[in-house]
Amino acid sequence: MNMNGKAALKLATHLLLAIIGLIWIYPFIWMLSSSLKTQSEFVSGGLKLLPEIPQWHNYERAWQVAHFDLYFMNTVIFTVSVVIIVVIVSSLMGYSLGRVDFPGRKLLMGLFVVTMFIPKGYTIIPVYLLIKWIGLLNTMPGLILVESSGSHVIFILLFSAFFAVIPKELEECAEIDGCGFVQTFFKVILPLSMPIIATVAIVQFIYSWNSFFVPLVFTLGASELKTLAVGMYNFSSDLDIDYTGMAAGASIALIPIVTVFIFFQRYFIEGISGSVKG
Repeated sequence: MNMNGKAALKLATHLLLAIIGLIWIYPFIWMLSSSLKTQSEFVSGGLKLLPEIPQWHNYERAWQVAHFDLYFMNTVIFTVSVVIIVVIVSSLMGYSLGRVDFPGRKLLMGLFVVTMFIPKGYTIIPVYLLIKWIGLLNTMPGLILVESSGSHVIFILLFSAFFAVIPKELEECAEIDGCGFVQTFFKVILPLSMPIIATVAIVQFIYSWNSFFVPLVFTLGASELKTLAVGMYNFSSDLDIDYTGMAAGASIALIPIVTVFIFFQRYFIEGISGSVKG
């Protein structure tokens, strides 16, 4: 193939990828444009993107009337707390599985993998009864505890694979300096795993921010604890659905997710590649 043929093929490939990319992001763009339309424009506008007159008050209505100001803060507290707990627990489990050769280690890892195939809906009833029994039902600590529970197998395996290739001399030097198991982990080993921590934090942040099922079930008796995902119900009633307000609310909910991923995607890629190399 001559140079002209290669250039034409490269151009065609780029155009094809650009078209696929536009198709892929079109629903997101359509949601943003719908958040600036009137109800009549939304219903009759079809696939039209640009609103006749941007209705910025849709965001004000979502923020104040639909209580998204409260739900936003709830979601921030809920998500950040869950991320911190999951990172700590997953890293400790990964360290134990990756560095300590104890009897039944492979069996335990196998059991962890099996739990990945158990739908959360199958375990929600006993978890609900347990949270109710300990008195944390319809509370933020209870909601955080439920969301951060579980095996988090993928995260544990990421940490385990990373920790497994760290030279043992680092731990031996820490022991000589008088560090115990916990001190060695937090002062020596954990700081080396920042790419993995960033990866786990990003993935869990996105998952928890968008979580719907757990916040819905465990805030039924406390509407003031709703998260953004559950708060979408405020735009619908038995008689009507506020589509443009819902689009504005969805935009408010998605903007932090997109922002976090854009600014931290480098750490995400480094974490995945570092774990795979390990």
